[in-house]
Amino acid sequence: MEANQWHGVVFTIFVFYFLPLCTVKVQSESVLPIKFVHHNNTEMDAILDALASKFPNITRLYSIGKTYQGKKLRVLEITKNPGKHIAGKPEFKYIGNMHGNEVVGRELLLLLAEHLCEGYGRLPGITQMLDTTRIHVLPSMNPDGWDSATEGDCTSVIGRFNSNGVDLNRNFPDPYDERLNPLQPETKAVMNWIKSEPFVLSANLHGGTLVANYPYDNIPPELKMSTVRVYYGSPDDDVFVKMSKAYSYEHPTMHKGVPKCSIHHTENFKDGITNGAAWYPISGGMQDYNYYFSNCFEITLELGCCKFPPARYLRAYWYANRRALLTYIDLVHTMGIRGFVLDEDGNPIPGAKIIVGDRTKKIKTWKDGDFWRLVKEGTYVVKARKHGYKNSRKIIKVYGNVSTFVNFTLVKKTKAIKTHDLDLSSVLYEAGKNLSFHANKYKTKRLRLSVVDGAGHCVCSCFALSLAMLVVPFVVNVYQ
Repeated sequence: MEANQWHGVVFTIFVFYFLPLCTVKVQSESVLPIKFVHHNNTEMDAILDALASKFPNITRLYSIGKTYQGKKLRVLEITKNPGKHIAGKPEFKYIGNMHGNEVVGRELLLLLAEHLCEGYGRLPGITQMLDTTRIHVLPSMNPDGWDSATEGDCTSVIGRFNSNGVDLNRNFPDPYDERLNPLQPETKAVMNWIKSEPFVLSANLHGGTLVANYPYDNIPPELKMSTVRVYYGSPDDDVFVKMSKAYSYEHPTMHKGVPKCSIHHTENFKDGITNGAAWYPISGGMQDYNYYFSNCFEITLELGCCKFPPARYLRAYWYANRRALLTYIDLVHTMGIRGFVLDEDGNPIPGAKIIVGDRTKKIKTWKDGDFWRLVKEGTYVVKARKHGYKNSRKIIKVYGNVSTFVNFTLVKKTKAIKTHDLDLSSVLYEAGKNLSFHANKYKTKRLRLSVVDGAGHCVCSCFALSLAMLVVPFVVNVYQ
């Protein structure tokens, strides 16, 4: 083959084998920095791929399941040393676009993910956050619904439901009402996700008004007959109020409590927060599910009046919410109690219950014995309890700007041995002889034999364990 022919072969190989790789790289990076536009599902996936590719040391991209139509529900984990739970490192999650036509949260979470990644190693606050917190971001829980929604549609329900026509925020198990629809794939995926990690704190991003909404969303059947709205707070109502205010007061207008939405122009929320049931009760909501069935405390953030605003407003949404989104994550470090429950040898005790005063909500330790219990500042009597161990009780002072670290050591209980006293008064004894009798009916008991004289004094006693025949190996003197 001539030299110029070889040049042609080399050029062909370069074009067909190397250029496509370069093109893919350029396309991946071209989606960053993220622009203030609405990103479709393909574009959203490209952004997640690009962030994971650009920041491999602090990110992990994974799927928690699939939608009704088969789209992956993709989560970006952002933390130092991603990949698994690290003992003592709290877990946090943000979920967006649960209702497919409520899209602001979806775009804000993509921007937040980029902000965290770009800030690591450059901004001290971001670096500290990612060194000490494992953050999980699910930008869209309902990408199928997003496909049906339309930019500029502020008020309709088109795209709200998943592709099976189900409202995902009415589809979770509820202690008071049966579901109207079977569990959807998206719901199952999130439920399994919640069980798979020891999430401490979470927020679910919605749209349609401007308010931070906290549990409970649902009310018991006996209260549903009331003609007025009922405030139905959880046992940790004070904690949820503090969490919600932490967000609303970092937002420039949410805390003012007057959204001024065109279709809800009379709405007024003191401090920009509301109890869900007092606003309007719902059954099968995700924030109630988190509180009832896991360790996680979750609130719902309504980010604005328009559900699918024109893209030109996204920049303003981002700058209005950026600080609040970061402050809310930091609550896992600035409030509550954290620590470990260990045995006498320093081994972790998973599944131990952490009980604060008379609050009925119990937190359970994770596999490493670690726990986080969100409470406001104050002094609390806290107990750690696990079957087979003696309870440990401490009085703990919690401050308003940093969580309080405390360990509990549980001591194993001594196993109690049941005994059974035998009445041998009807047995005829012969002096100078060993005594034996059948004890078949006491096979599962520890047996104690005592011989008492006429004055009621114990002459002798012995024990035997689960014997068909109990033999007293000493001479018994019988007093008449």
